[in-house]
Amino acid sequence: MTSRNYSGPWPKTPGRLLGTGLVRLYQLTLSGFIGNSCRHLPTCSEYGYEAIARHGLWKGGWLALFRVGRCGPGGTHGIDNVPETLDSRLVWWAPWRFASVSRAKRDAS
Repeated sequence: MTSRNYSGPWPKTPGRLLGTGLVRLYQLTLSGFIGNSCRHLPTCSEYGYEAIARHGLWKGGWLALFRVGRCGPGGTHGIDNVPETLDSRLVWWAPWRFASVSRAKRDAS
């Protein structure tokens, strides 16, 4: 399992700093009011932080958005780590393809 709020080696580009900063701001402010309702490990905000840190604001942001969508009623649950690498078919002009990332991981295991 990965550590809380991935601090591994990632280039500190402006987009990554902005994205991880917004996630961290959410964690420090709104997360306490919303409550402990995430059905996954790591939590959705930790997943978002790590996805943006690893894959950049655009790709990591889409991964995080679709992960939050999977967390709702009727969604998935359990351990769902951020992929270390992304498939080459995940391109910036087709963001809907990021929705299938966890489905592919789940089918492979």
